Amino acid sequence: MKDSAAEEEDRYQILAASSLTLSGARVLKHGDTFAVFDHHGDIRPYGVSGAQGLYHEGTRFLSALRVRLDGERPLLLSSTVREDNVLFGIDSMNPDLPRPGQPIPHGTIHVFRSRFLWCGTSYERLQVSNYGPSAIAVELVVEFAADFVDVFEVRGTRRARRGTVHEPELTDTGVVLSYTGLDGQRRSTRIGFAPIPDERSSQRAVFRLELEAKQSKYVYLTVRCESRTGGAAPAPAFEHAYSEACGSLRHYASEECAITSSNEQFDDWINRSLADLRMMITDTPHGQFPYAGVPWFSTPFGRDAIVTALEALWVNPDLALGVLRFLAATQADGFDEEADAEPGKIIHEIRSGEMAALREIPFGRYYGSVDSTPLFVVLAAAYHEASGDSANVERLWPHVERALEWIQRHGDLDADGFVEYGRRSKAGLVHQGWKDSHDSVFHADGTPAEGPIALCEVQGYVYAALQGAARVAGALGREARAGELRASAEALRERFDRAFWCEDLRSYALALDGAKRPCRVKSSNAGQTLFTGIALPERVDAMAEQLLAPDMFSGWGIRTISASEHRYNPMAYHNGSIWPHDNALIAWGLARYGKREHALRVMAALFDASLFVDLHRLPELFCGFGRRAGEAPTLYPVACSPQAWVAAAPFMLLRAVLGMTTDGTRHRVSFDRPALPPFLEEVTLANLRVGAGSRVDLKLHRHPADVGINVARRHGPVEVEVVTVK
Repeated sequence: MKDSAAEEEDRYQILAASSLTLSGARVLKHGDTFAVFDHHGDIRPYGVSGAQGLYHEGTRFLSALRVRLDGERPLLLSSTVREDNVLFGIDSMNPDLPRPGQPIPHGTIHVFRSRFLWCGTSYERLQVSNYGPSAIAVELVVEFAADFVDVFEVRGTRRARRGTVHEPELTDTGVVLSYTGLDGQRRSTRIGFAPIPDERSSQRAVFRLELEAKQSKYVYLTVRCESRTGGAAPAPAFEHAYSEACGSLRHYASEECAITSSNEQFDDWINRSLADLRMMITDTPHGQFPYAGVPWFSTPFGRDAIVTALEALWVNPDLALGVLRFLAATQADGFDEEADAEPGKIIHEIRSGEMAALREIPFGRYYGSVDSTPLFVVLAAAYHEASGDSANVERLWPHVERALEWIQRHGDLDADGFVEYGRRSKAGLVHQGWKDSHDSVFHADGTPAEGPIALCEVQGYVYAALQGAARVAGALGREARAGELRASAEALRERFDRAFWCEDLRSYALALDGAKRPCRVKSSNAGQTLFTGIALPERVDAMAEQLLAPDMFSGWGIRTISASEHRYNPMAYHNGSIWPHDNALIAWGLARYGKREHALRVMAALFDASLFVDLHRLPELFCGFGRRAGEAPTLYPVACSPQAWVAAAPFMLLRAVLGMTTDGTRHRVSFDRPALPPFLEEVTLANLRVGAGSRVDLKLHRHPADVGINVARRHGPVEVEVVTVK
């Protein structure tokens, strides 16, 4: 029997009614709009629980889209999202059409569909070509529907009431489908066609095409999502919008560090990761901000954005600044129990759909994460070190101090010197670390841990926040404050080791429960204590061996918990699965303690996994089954793909094995005992930013015992430092 807390938490778990891995999902995203299609380019109407659709600001604006030739579905030839993620292309042909008078053999008609998203609109061009020897006439039918359900309904949350669906409106060139929610907001899907259809209704448009031999004709389809917050300016033409989309992409790419190597498959992984990261970034009034993941989390998440920015800091430092500004602007000013908000706390999640507006879910602006606040400080310090941007960090410093005050006053619920969580909101999340499933924190016998709960990795985040804030305070001339922060950090480190170290596990406990009993569970959480540096050096040898032992390391990566634990389930969301971002943080931690070979094994495992998955795109997570020769990793059915902190994971992995850090103030890039895996003979880093106005191109060559580094181009006073011995 489930306890009441588990039942409440289950309301927000994603319903596994249909598998994204089996539906062959193709994803596009721009800004607050994203779409999930099948391989054919269609949106199949599964009902409320199917993930496919066109979504805008938390609502599904298109729930069905199908193309037919003479009533039959075209036969799929191939489909892919282009490497830069701008365009989704689908090649298909007609099946046998045995109609009276003029049968059309299969393969006579080719249909090429090209689609992209731009500024709240889905643009599509259908090119219909006749490759037969004589003229033909064919009927092209486009079917569509809009259910205007909230993304949480798609995830599985049920509602007692919904708003009003209005009668469709036929326009000169298309159809408008509309809905007014219980929040009073009218949402409209404006569907336009060019040329004007020969026949149209509220559910379909018919084009009667006459094609000479070898002739092609074009049909254009726009689907514009309109709401009070989205604006209703006329959509530009396909070619103009496509040019703008490509121009925006070129602008992003020109500011990034470009990574190439001697391994084409590694380059495919890197290029897809860069493209996915660009796609997940949304421009806000505060700068760039990566939304978490498609389809379930395409919205701002504090923790996810911070980790993403940390992973990609050396590739795109502008992202970190945008994240810091956004989170500073949304930092809590006061108490709000329904939102789990307290002064100085950093946002967990922001939602803009109907259910959030009505507070049917608490996530309109929700602060229920215990780690976003210390991680905000960690990112501020890392950004300052990498960029040397003292002016912006000075402006952010009051927000850093407010975050530190939250850690001291509100984060430590029982004044024991550790940061814990215990929700205030009855509708909020039960567990508020990154593993937020209802069953993710437990004792060795499987008994759920009662709160307030102090997670081991969170204490590490606090330690890193105190150390980082001390460095920033010193750089900004606040020496006394820097000393206070350093002393607090060292006291925490000693206190943490005494309370969390479990000699029998040879690792740190997963957490302390409300009675200060350690949860003696081997977990990846403990691995993240290496990332933050709170782990004592004398503990590292044992931890490194344990993390890479068969019960923790599947061959595809490090599991969230050991296969020997009571609640281990390789198909569970947090209790035995493998999360690439988690592995990247652990790999960085292993490398910082000199465990370069261990970090190389983690990197190699995730690279191997990328070879088996569609588009070289690692999903949010995959199952924790052991690696089997000649087989792919086992996919998790409702994992987000792409996911921002997964897209950025390869950059942290590469940085970890290279031991690379950038010092923006001194315009210095350093490599501490760099290494490369056997599958990389050479790596080139172009346009690497090292402080304001300084950039460098580097060529790295793997040798049997070390890595050679050559400067190919230098702009500004860049210094390159290589440390080869401990």
